[in-house]
Amino acid sequence: MRRDLLQFTLSFTGELADEHRIDLYDVSQAIIGFQRSIALTTHLVLNQKIITQAPALKGAEILALPPTDGSWKINSVVVLTAMYGLGTLENNSPLGHLVYSLYDYVVSESLGVHVDLNKSLGQLYEEAQKNKVKLPIIKQHQADSLIEKCNTAMHEIHRPIYMTGTAGKAEITATINRQRLPLETNFSMQTWEYIHETRTSDEEEAFVGRVSSYNSNTYKGRIYVEKFGRPVSFELSKNSRGQKIVELVTSSLQSNALRAYKEDEGRVYFKGYQRTSRSGQLKSLLITDLSDKPIGN
Repeated sequence: MRRDLLQFTLSFTGELADEHRIDLYDVSQAIIGFQRSIALTTHLVLNQKIITQAPALKGAEILALPPTDGSWKINSVVVLTAMYGLGTLENNSPLGHLVYSLYDYVVSESLGVHVDLNKSLGQLYEEAQKNKVKLPIIKQHQADSLIEKCNTAMHEIHRPIYMTGTAGKAEITATINRQRLPLETNFSMQTWEYIHETRTSDEEEAFVGRVSSYNSNTYKGRIYVEKFGRPVSFELSKNSRGQKIVELVTSSLQSNALRAYKEDEGRVYFKGYQRTSRSGQLKSLLITDLSDKPIGN
């Protein structure tokens, strides 16, 4: 039994796209990236697992709809192909909003716009609890892993903008129960420059923070850095992946998850290099040393 979950529309504007023309090869690659990023996001919501290839999507399919007349848009619909445990829910709106919110988070974070995942999804979970609807819980480390797996797709969506310049920007919009929901962040030459090039600072800096997510397979995660007042992606350098540092990272994560820390509990002191975009916007930190006590110069 197939049931529509939500629709996504990718639209290009500016340059030749305003004349309803666009480079065919570039836009074909953009559509592949568009489909792949939606497939990976939908699969995580439905199956609580990260996949790397779009054809591995289970429980749903992504179908193309007729193009909108007089514009350059590709319309798609995500269709459930398996029953999902939503109890007596009359429609798939809560699940559709979860896919939309997670996809919005992935696109924004990928393009350099910080979004608080807990705030983004928290209201959905509160409403679902009130209505006695069981929604899958998306954890921070899963969302971070999804961002990493969607990196190539984000590059591909930019292709008509940076390669032939037949488009100036791109926008993705979701439609749920006839409600139009644009994603917070658009694709542009500025966002392309952010994802395309990463520069590493020449000198180490000292930081203080608390770990908010960590993937032991990739040695990557997110850490709330007091200096910046927000979580920042990080990676442990190859020389800082020893047992002691990993234990400190997981201990800080546990304290943060339990909200059990008092004063210095869960706080870590570390050194590392800033990784920035060409324009100097911070993308992540490469941690070279980490301790539960201040580290000397």
